[in-house]
Amino acid sequence: MTAAWILSAAAIISGAIYIWAAYAGTQAQRYIFKPLTTGLILLVALTLPDPVSAIYQGLIAAGMLFSLAGDVLLMLPANPFVWGLASFLVAHLFYSGAYLLRGGFQFHWLAVLPFVISGATLLYLLWPHIGALRIPVLVYAALLMAMGWQAAELWWSVRDTAALLAMLGAILFLVSDSILALDKFRSPLPLRDLLVMSTYYAAQLLIVWSVHHFVRV
Repeated sequence: MTAAWILSAAAIISGAIYIWAAYAGTQAQRYIFKPLTTGLILLVALTLPDPVSAIYQGLIAAGMLFSLAGDVLLMLPANPFVWGLASFLVAHLFYSGAYLLRGGFQFHWLAVLPFVISGATLLYLLWPHIGALRIPVLVYAALLMAMGWQAAELWWSVRDTAALLAMLGAILFLVSDSILALDKFRSPLPLRDLLVMSTYYAAQLLIVWSVHHFVRV
């Protein structure tokens, strides 16, 4: 457990440095600390002891690996946005698979409705501005909302600390991606990097810590 705590602290420090670098640092610092932070969170997923299951841990680690690939792709000078989007889409599939594996498929209107409303609202705000990217963005938004929904269903059915962390992480991922999309396609937002990256790194850390089986006292 000590290694996971140390890696988590290192990820928080690295993420803070990246956010600072986004405003006042060099391009080299941004290129180093953005993937470094995600890589450290991936290591947390791999080193956490007492996982809820080995398969769950593997699926979450795979999702982190594709998130790392997405971070790198979105940093490239050519900025292949669709490929970065595709990497995160695969990450969400792995996360959703982990939640389904642990909690089984569930359907409760109170769990799904907030994600349907938030997804529909986001698409309504973006639709006139995304042009040729409408299909990729629609597919990505649907899978992002499905990931959040299944995390909520997991907590609904299991109600333990790990499931709560998964749900909170999924919600923060939705918040991060929504801010990023509104900034990219609608209009620039103040403090964009701070808002997007702080929620993104917090989301990933919470999702990764959902690997650990917390013993109730």
